[in-house]
Amino acid sequence: MNSQLPPSSSLKLSSAKKTGRLTKVLYYFFNLFNVNIHNKFERQHISVIFSSFVLICIGLYFFSVFHNDLNELNAERFNSFWGTIFITFTAVLVLFKASMFLFMLYKYLKYKPVAAVNDEELPTLTVIVPAYNEGKQVWDTLMSLTESDYPNEKLEILSIDDGSLDDTWAWMQKAKQQLGDKLTILQQPTNQGKRHALYRGFNLGTGDIFVTVDSDSIVDKNTLRHLVSPFVNNEDCGAVAGNIRVLNNKKAMLPKMLDVSFVLSFEFVRSAESSLNSVLCTPGALAAYRSTAVHKCLPEWINQQFMGKPSDIGEDRAMTNMILKQGKHVLFQKNAVAYTNVPEEYTGLYKMFIRWGRSNVRESLAMAKFVFGNFRDGQKSGARLLFVNQFLEIFMSLPFLMVMLFLSMSHPLLFVGSAFLSILILSTFPVVFYAKRYKLSESIWAYTYSILYTFGLFWITPYALVTANKSGWLTRGLAQK
Repeated sequence: MNSQLPPSSSLKLSSAKKTGRLTKVLYYFFNLFNVNIHNKFERQHISVIFSSFVLICIGLYFFSVFHNDLNELNAERFNSFWGTIFITFTAVLVLFKASMFLFMLYKYLKYKPVAAVNDEELPTLTVIVPAYNEGKQVWDTLMSLTESDYPNEKLEILSIDDGSLDDTWAWMQKAKQQLGDKLTILQQPTNQGKRHALYRGFNLGTGDIFVTVDSDSIVDKNTLRHLVSPFVNNEDCGAVAGNIRVLNNKKAMLPKMLDVSFVLSFEFVRSAESSLNSVLCTPGALAAYRSTAVHKCLPEWINQQFMGKPSDIGEDRAMTNMILKQGKHVLFQKNAVAYTNVPEEYTGLYKMFIRWGRSNVRESLAMAKFVFGNFRDGQKSGARLLFVNQFLEIFMSLPFLMVMLFLSMSHPLLFVGSAFLSILILSTFPVVFYAKRYKLSESIWAYTYSILYTFGLFWITPYALVTANKSGWLTRGLAQK
């Protein structure tokens, strides 16, 4: 009897073995990221992550093939005067950014949040919650605040409906019925904007410290206590930024990406800024201000204009700037956490980024007017260095865009390869940082987010720069909750 299988059977057996190996690899891959292979939602997400790695590998291949073109391009540039200037300036800029990263890393390692103080030391507190078209979410926000570990006799909560078009006011009334004297609710006659709602709260609040919380945010039980503790230990503290995480990061891919981005932005960048007493922006989702510092700049803040138009965006960055200008310290509390909703679709995301970008342009110009003066007793070089770093990021975005467009047209494959190499290098730190703090499986979204930003959101900062005079919230339409 012939023990050899016929050729067709051998092929089938070989194919079955390969399929078995592939299945094992896929199962291992899914298990690595804790993916339920029967969950269509999770399979879609893991396929996006897998595709991101495939794109990075393709980009690296292009760079390995066409990197000699980059050397030839640089050689051509060095043969001209303006080319030499460009290459030299680029090298200096890269060296500055690398040095700045190492400096921020050093300051991050020195950062420690302020420990919570006891009940007797806690200051009186007014929490202001402006709301517009939030529906039931505002009720969830108010409930989380009333469950805080903070003495009732020292806590005042004001919630202000800014002329909502949905059932926000009804949910605020329901919260009032349930909470009684713990909550005061107010209603603006018409929609006037978040700044005016906060202004009303600042004028009515009686606390030594004002805390602003967005109406789509949820706070941890100990958040308020941690957030206000730096004011007790530091007389020069004028404002404190909270730590913002993404609330809806289980629902869609964009929130997953943004959660990784937020962790880097807050727990790394703002930790380093806090070590310099100069956090550049206290987020609207969760921030605390010394009431005396607020009232000192309140008239300027509510009447702020840019190029002759009233400012209806960037109220948080503007308040931070004005308190820094007073010589006060602005700190960050990593242990004061709030979870906020972010856009789940591209349209909402780019509109939010445009609003933030325009605010950064406006307030960078405002900061330039005082940061190099004697605005503070003691160390000022840290704040100045942070300003220069952000100023370069904003105002070099246009030249960078032009170089990017030139390379994409003249050397498209080299551009793709260089872009993906940069993504791999620059995104690895956020991945490692997030993985160490939280989950490896979630940290990988940093690569996907970098790809999205590089090819889908690269235009935001230059566009915000040239349209900084435009007003409008952009994402304040009727909410679909």
